[in-house]
Amino acid sequence: MRLHRNLCFSVIDGLTLIFNEGNYADKVIQQLLKRDKRWGARDRAFVAETTYDIVRWKRLYAEIAEVKEPFDRDNLWRMFAVWATLRGIKLPDWKYFEGTPLRKIKGRFDELSKIRKFKESIPDWMDEIGRKELGDALWSKEIAALNEQADVILRVNTLKTTKEKLQTELFDLDIETDFLPDYPNALKLKERANVFSTEAFKNGFFEVQDASSQLVAEYLNVQPGMRVVDTCAGAGGKTLHIASLMENKGQIIALDIYENKLHELKRRAKRNGAHNIEPRAIDSTKVIKKLYDKADRVLIDAPCSGLGVLRRNPDAKWKLQPEFIDKIKETQQDILQQYSRMVKVGGQLVYATCSVLPSENQEQVAAFLKSEAGANFTLLKDNKVLAHKSGYDGFYMALLERKQ
Repeated sequence: MRLHRNLCFSVIDGLTLIFNEGNYADKVIQQLLKRDKRWGARDRAFVAETTYDIVRWKRLYAEIAEVKEPFDRDNLWRMFAVWATLRGIKLPDWKYFEGTPLRKIKGRFDELSKIRKFKESIPDWMDEIGRKELGDALWSKEIAALNEQADVILRVNTLKTTKEKLQTELFDLDIETDFLPDYPNALKLKERANVFSTEAFKNGFFEVQDASSQLVAEYLNVQPGMRVVDTCAGAGGKTLHIASLMENKGQIIALDIYENKLHELKRRAKRNGAHNIEPRAIDSTKVIKKLYDKADRVLIDAPCSGLGVLRRNPDAKWKLQPEFIDKIKETQQDILQQYSRMVKVGGQLVYATCSVLPSENQEQVAAFLKSEAGANFTLLKDNKVLAHKSGYDGFYMALLERKQ
């Protein structure tokens, strides 16, 4: 591979914004990709994937390059040189790469690869919490899987098309996909491609949604005609899936504390042809209380650490703090206590997170069932999805039923 100066400069600019100014990696990359209209698909892929790679391996590369935060541009070029050297890419004769110690880089890599927190490029506290909650062997496998680049998975919108028709339509655009056994509405891209520019996306035939995330709506056992409440709907990835499973029949009330996310949900619902969704902003406790004992199904896709989705959000490793996890666990239990009251007698509730930590998952459900609010519920089943076993994001989901 030959390195091109303008592409490398874009990567360095992006890393400056992510590491030194705290910007979110996905937003920075969106901006970078608009820089030069002459860039082809390969150029854009280089900028996006190299930026994500260096973000993912920040601690390891900084340690090898012997640089510390805040990183100035020279520091970032040294980390870039580590990235290129470890991939066998020949460094061009640019001033930024003068005196790069190639043999030392490889030697340091071999040395640091024996220590998990460096090998997997994670903060000390994250390594400790993962080890404590999952055990050494399991955590080693899981964090290694969470450092792999995520596949692009589509969820077919069955309100508008079928899996077979969409696969054919994408194939005609030279985008090849595979069916995934056990994921009824999923298509996996064989190679990364910009699917958002396709007519199929603009017509609402699919959404990009990880395979593990697609399991959650299925777990809710919805039927056409039900009243369903998605309590932490956000921009509506799972809400839209529920709408398709309900065949647009019945009512989905999509709740969130952030009104701007619900505006995005409205836009997506229109594109998807999902007409049975009613967004409601939680601006007071009245919104929740009005729904007490009214829902056949309630989904709590709870706010969480997001440790199960590090493959697609590698910058979360550096933004997340242990105090946040302590705080979010209190929020999770509070949400379970309050929102479970919306389930009618005989109705069902799914509690889900995109975390792999038992303290955010099965321990939260166990604490809820022991509480006064949870005394009327039974745990029917739960599913602990680990990235190293599934090949997709880490997730947890529990199905509970309110007793007669």
